[in-house]
Amino acid sequence: MFAASFLNLAIWIGLALLSLSLLLTGWRVVRGPTLGDRVVALDMLVGIVLGFIAVIAIKTGFPLYIDIAIALGLVGFLATIAFARFILARGASEEAVRERQRLEDLHEERGGQA
Repeated sequence: MFAASFLNLAIWIGLALLSLSLLLTGWRVVRGPTLGDRVVALDMLVGIVLGFIAVIAIKTGFPLYIDIAIALGLVGFLATIAFARFILARGASEEAVRERQRLEDLHEERGGQA
């Protein structure tokens, strides 16, 4: 009897904490301030949803939810890697534009001489 009531209390506390972290992380996705912050927050959202699935699996006693959580974790990991590559490529292209602009400015300062 005590074990069942303790487990029920732990489930509700876990759901409450996960709900709070979901709200705070959702706020970070919206507010940013940088693209990197948003990507990390999206990755955190995947982790929070995995926590929700695990708690619901314990609450219902239905073990198939764990398989769903594993699949979601893999997809979330791949999405994070894709976002990171996008940020890396975007940063490299912005750096190339700045370098080209710097070289053009230097060329103009020298009076257009090659």
